[in-house]
Amino acid sequence: MTRRETVKRAIAFKHPERIPLYFFNRDQLAGDILLYGLNLQDGDTNEWGYKWKTLDDGTMGQPHAPVLPAWSALDTYRFPELAPGRRLGGVAQFYAAAANHYLLGGIGISGFNLYTFLRGFENAMTDFVADRERAAYLLDRIMGFETDLITLAAEAGFDGVHFSDDWGGQDRLLIEPALWRALFKPRYRAQFDHAHALGLDVWFHSCGCISSIVNDWHEIGVDVMNISQPNVNDLEAIGCALRGKQCFMVPISYQTVSISGTPDDIADEAKRMHAALGAADGGFIGYIEEYSCMGMSEQNYQACIAAFQALS
Repeated sequence: MTRRETVKRAIAFKHPERIPLYFFNRDQLAGDILLYGLNLQDGDTNEWGYKWKTLDDGTMGQPHAPVLPAWSALDTYRFPELAPGRRLGGVAQFYAAAANHYLLGGIGISGFNLYTFLRGFENAMTDFVADRERAAYLLDRIMGFETDLITLAAEAGFDGVHFSDDWGGQDRLLIEPALWRALFKPRYRAQFDHAHALGLDVWFHSCGCISSIVNDWHEIGVDVMNISQPNVNDLEAIGCALRGKQCFMVPISYQTVSISGTPDDIADEAKRMHAALGAADGGFIGYIEEYSCMGMSEQNYQACIAAFQALS
């Protein structure tokens, strides 16, 4: 069974021979999934105009300042161009490096997160409640462009499309679930329907506590749900509702167990998560990310790999 087929079978609950693995930031070729970024960057400036400020060599960083702090800035703002030739310029080399991997086209930081980078977080929170018309306009420009990227991903021959949109804080969703369902859910549904119509699987990453909307994600067509902070979500409750119906991808928590636990703790946590979310016929993908910048030892990084491999 090829790597690609292993992943496809896990998503479709068709009895993969083992648990697929996704290596995010190290040893990518050792995993079953490879990600090609569809977003464009010029130095430290993203095509949407925001610049990154990093405080160390390992963590992701944050945008330096909002791009559209006042709505008047829209008058002179230049939205990104699709530029397919430039955007897909590295695809041939990407394909050449793959060895029967499942191939993902990455939208990059998307949707809600991108909106907050453009407007600033406080402005965005105000917009969604008090300035819904202009918020809807900017959201539709953002998510419409992403829909064009989905089309490019299909044309390039990828297997799936990957969204990165963090929705949770440590203990709850960042906005009220009712507002999320009114403003965001129908827009995501349209994107995911478009991806499925083109034959692409939908992968969705979110950090934080997202328990209140995981059923919504399933309903509107997320094929692989990356619960990136399993330690702040009730996995047993989520699994009770969706186990056997929804494919999940989870890491060993890089806030807790993978940083401060022992290899035995890591193995036990992998078993717990798989028991909560995985099914006998599939529905589970192991996510591995190297986080030495947060105190993860090399021993624990290797233990994360071994723990997911031992589930098969």
